[in-house]
Amino acid sequence: MSRKYVIINVDEVDSVDFSKVEETSESTLRFSLDGSKTFVKYEGAKPGFLYGKDTYTHSEILAVLSGDEWTSDEPL
Repeated sequence: MSRKYVIINVDEVDSVDFSKVEETSESTLRFSLDGSKTFVKYEGAKPGFLYGKDTYTHSEILAVLSGDEWTSDEPL
């Protein structure tokens, strides 16, 4: 089974059933630079609260996360 990834809007975090994804709580999520999006990962069947959302493979999510929305070239 391969891990899958789904990007969600921050206002949807309250609907995440953390028992059905790899993350354990909101504090373990990674957010986009502007704080408007995050993502969850799961294995097996897609959890119902993620229906209707695009699913990404590992290589696809890496490409998304390397983009300007998620990664800054600015020094920390």
